[in-house]
Order: sequence, then C-alpha cells, then structure tokens
Amino acid sequence: MKPDLRGNKDFLAGLLFLAIGAGAMGVARAYPFGTAMRMGSGYFPTVLGGILALFGLFLVIRGIQSRERAQLTWGWKPLAFITASMVIFGFLLPRLGLVPALAALFFAAAAGGREFRFGEVLALTAVMTAFAVGVFVYVLKLPFQLFPGVYFL
Repeated sequence: MKPDLRGNKDFLAGLLFLAIGAGAMGVARAYPFGTAMRMGSGYFPTVLGGILALFGLFLVIRGIQSRERAQLTWGWKPLAFITASMVIFGFLLPRLGLVPALAALFFAAAAGGREFRFGEVLALTAVMTAFAVGVFVYVLKLPFQLFPGVYFL
C-alpha cells in the first residue's frame, strides 16, 4: 500500500526546507565561494542552504517512515498579521525611525498569535529594541534614525 503523504507534516516541512535550501544554493552559485579561511560572498548562503536541505531530507525520510497524518489547517490570521507587521516596519522605518518601527512590528506580529498579553509583548519589544539598537547602531555603527530627527543617543 502506498502511503498518502499529503497530510504528513514532517514530509511537507521537509519538502519546504529542501526547496528553500536548494533555492539558496542555486542563487549563491552566482557569487564567488572562496574557502573557509577566505570566505566569498557565496560561502555562507551555500553552506546554510546545504544544511537546510540536509535537514529537509532528514524530515522527508522521517515523514515517509512514520506514515502519520496530521489535521492541517491554514492559519490565515498569523499569516496576515506577520505579513502586515513587515509592511508596517518597512513603511515606518524611514518616517519615524528604528525604535517606533520595531515597536509597531512586534505589536502587530504579536496580534496574530493565539494569546496577546500586553505586558509580555511590551517587555519583549523593549528588550529586542534595545538589542537591535545596541547591535546595529552602536556596534555596527549603521546610520539608522532612532526617532524622527534623532540618529544617535
């Protein structure tokens, strides 16, 4: 008897990972690879895509062996809110700065979840925004506008 793999979540996730990994490796072929000591611009996406493809292959094999069917439903609300959060971030970043854009991103993305706890989202927003400002503005010295008209604190 041939197993029906359309409802097997491991098999489907494995196929997705295989496709993304192979796509990353395909795109990275256009860039110089280099060596481990002198990495070219294609080194990291090729290696990461290969790891993702191997993980996908592992999941495909595990899905074929398990023959488990799952009730799959499409989560329209999370998909819509995550997509909207990225659009909002891209819209607000040049207008209001990094800090308000990140705050809007986190709150919009969190609204797509099953539970929305304002205090938890506020704490996550504060920690992740401080981390992003620390890394991108102070460590990497990228010229992000933090608030309207403010580039460095």
